[in-house]
Amino acid sequence: MDKFTGMQIFIAAVEEGSFAAAARRFKLSAAMAGKHVSAIESDLNVRLIQRSTRRLSLTEAGQRYYERCKVIIEALEDANREACDIQTTPRGLLRIAAPVAFGAMHLGAIVSRYLEQFPQVSLDVVLEDKYIDLLENRIDVAIRIGRLDDPTLVTRRLAPCWMVLCASPEYLKKHGAPETPNDLSRAPRLAFSQAVSAGDWTIYDAENRLHTIESACRLTANNIQFLLESALAGTGIAYGPGFVFREYIKQGRLIELLPTYRTTELTIQAVYPSAIRIPFKVRSFVDFIADALKDTPL
Repeated sequence: MDKFTGMQIFIAAVEEGSFAAAARRFKLSAAMAGKHVSAIESDLNVRLIQRSTRRLSLTEAGQRYYERCKVIIEALEDANREACDIQTTPRGLLRIAAPVAFGAMHLGAIVSRYLEQFPQVSLDVVLEDKYIDLLENRIDVAIRIGRLDDPTLVTRRLAPCWMVLCASPEYLKKHGAPETPNDLSRAPRLAFSQAVSAGDWTIYDAENRLHTIESACRLTANNIQFLLESALAGTGIAYGPGFVFREYIKQGRLIELLPTYRTTELTIQAVYPSAIRIPFKVRSFVDFIADALKDTPL
């Protein structure tokens, strides 16, 4: 049997959890898929997968073989793709993940223009504020904001994003505007619970001295748009990304606070799982969104 086909079926069986699912991927019978893997085990004289009626599990040798096979198959696919990319166009399904507020407020128009330019691509957009494992959820590219701690991901900087402190005119009329960082510690704070440091607000004065506000928050929520509505209603003082609040500041519905202090700069980045197999559709989308955001104040 063809060894490369056997390796691909073996990888699919591991990722799909069964020979039947792997067989469907390659349009084979489950029995034939099992024979391909058995042939590899026979050639190697080692058990790679423990079979049961309910699930497949890798042996220690199987785990190592799987990791090596992934590298080999990805390298082969990458070589084939590089040979074809010059004469191809982006096509197929592209799965994108992004934070809820950023996706709802800024990504829709960009996606529409991308689809118009590349009619052979279909998009599946997942908006989620919690961390999403790209491989587990089969995400091709994710938009992430702030600090990234995963060295296995490829990143590309798209745009800077500054945090803002703000409150509604009604709140300020009732409670007065804070004049110092200490005033913030005594104010009802509205915090985004999914932030890296949800309750820690960091600002810098004119001498670049760090001020961190760590008092208890009056309201926390896992949705930044909920906090936006709460700030507009006069519930308290919000601290969040400019792409959420800045338009309402321009409209006068929110007032920026402590304008002489510098807030934290976040980075909006595109991330994807692999440096060696970047599909043309991923490359085209990352290039497209980078160009779309380069002159956008966030």
